[in-house]
Amino acid sequence: MKKVLPVLLAAVLALSALISAPMTSAQGDLGSEDNPIQVYFVPSTEASVIVSGGEVMAAALQEATGLNFEVYVPTSYAATVEAMCAAPDSSMGFIPAAGYVIANQRCGVEVGAAAVRFGWPVYWAEYIVRRDSDIYTYGDLAGKTWGYGDPGSTSGYIVPSVEMAAAGIEPGDEVQTGGHNQTVLAVYNGEVDFGTVFFSPALMPEGYASWQSGDLAEPYDLTVDESYIGDDGNLYIGDIRIMDARANVRDTAPDVIEQVKILRLSAPIPNDTLSFGPEFPADLRQQIMDALIAFSGTEEWNQSIGSEDFYAWSGLEPIDDSAYDPVRQQIEILGQSDEDILGG
Repeated sequence: MKKVLPVLLAAVLALSALISAPMTSAQGDLGSEDNPIQVYFVPSTEASVIVSGGEVMAAALQEATGLNFEVYVPTSYAATVEAMCAAPDSSMGFIPAAGYVIANQRCGVEVGAAAVRFGWPVYWAEYIVRRDSDIYTYGDLAGKTWGYGDPGSTSGYIVPSVEMAAAGIEPGDEVQTGGHNQTVLAVYNGEVDFGTVFFSPALMPEGYASWQSGDLAEPYDLTVDESYIGDDGNLYIGDIRIMDARANVRDTAPDVIEQVKILRLSAPIPNDTLSFGPEFPADLRQQIMDALIAFSGTEEWNQSIGSEDFYAWSGLEPIDDSAYDPVRQQIEILGQSDEDILGG
């Protein structure tokens, strides 16, 4: 009996160690077929577009690194943050500035790189209204129905909330539309009085000066030229290519520019991030970032995150966490916790 007890104890300890071992050990090394790297995208545009483009990216990364990736598009910004926090050693995510700040505060998610869009390391929020609306000035937004995609969206909600509060503007009813495209269509269809979505500057034709911060948000004259979808599938007015959120609904609402105008732009916002779970292996992180930078120079990039219908990234570059301090300050000014903003 004395010999049986030590043997039994050893067996119990061995079983306990097996049960408590990290699942990654049982599943295989990170990036293996049994334990793929989880890639998360926020649902700021059509989920089907993100999924198909994300698969293109995953295939390119697998070819470059030999690692396996699995693409996810959670139902909300909150769900994206929660998913990354739930997989601290195996997740990477393409999340906007406010989402990153909240994920960093909540569980230590770390930024690796930021988007570059046609040379711009920043973007803007745009306030949009119908052209036949009785809203003519910023102050006219008071009491009007406001449509926005998600309370975790930097350009859709966080920045406009802070700016309107600072200006003493209190909107009326608020409608959460589910995404930037849906917000544009809600304004287009008259379901809300105004909306807030992302703005990227229009691309000027060769021979014209590039758009600069402080220029008109709409550098064209609709009395001279009509909008149209070019042979390349993009939205134009004359030779000027439209790059803001309105362009994303061109197939559904080809006359969106004639019907919906930009009332004003916000202050500049740091671009979206490529972020990693707090325990993501440093060597794999660098390998993936190098592969993505190389991928950004390929044609396949434009079928993925570089597509105007996806996130319209033209590239990415390393960035430091401190670049997002202004967003932290805006969230503090808003006076809401991350649970208030993300809904959980």
